[in-house]
Amino acid sequence: MQKIVLASNNAGKVREFEALLAPLDFQVIAQGQLGIPSAEEPHPTFVENALAKARHASAAAGMPALADDSGICAHALHGEPGVLSARYAGLEANDAANNQKLIAALEGKSDRGAHYVCALVFVSNANDPEPIIVQTRWYGTVIDEARGSNGFGYDPYFFLPEMGLTAAELDPEKKNLISHRGQALRELISQLQERHSKIKKN
Repeated sequence: MQKIVLASNNAGKVREFEALLAPLDFQVIAQGQLGIPSAEEPHPTFVENALAKARHASAAAGMPALADDSGICAHALHGEPGVLSARYAGLEANDAANNQKLIAALEGKSDRGAHYVCALVFVSNANDPEPIIVQTRWYGTVIDEARGSNGFGYDPYFFLPEMGLTAAELDPEKKNLISHRGQALRELISQLQERHSKIKKN
């Protein structure tokens, strides 16, 4: 079983990645378990922040690292909260405060469309010149009343019209199949497998 450090201390993300990677014989270790502090996230894009977090965790742990930067982008707000999703209502904000700020910002807007974004980065070492980078989207709308108790973040307010459910009403296994993070991880795994098979052939 290969160990991989996850550049996140978000318990919800750790659970999702553990479930998604377990069948591939990866042991996910959250950076907090190794005493690694969170990296700075000063960049305006999801990809740049994910890459910075992956390199930081890999350098500190001395092992391959996986990092994601994800968030929700509301169409009527020109992509906000975007990379600030986890701290939309302030550095110490919790999910409830972030959700309330988003709902308030969308009040009176006719367009309630939004999409989750996941930028996922894998580095084999801190100086990996060829990181694997994947970015995916998951489309829905933002509703005013919370529904469901699964998931985390904006999930109780992220409504999927084609399913008639919020992300927080989905069974975790179902969510992992269709979510932005699930999509990104499957694509990343595919690229990892392709890279390894070509390296072996050569």
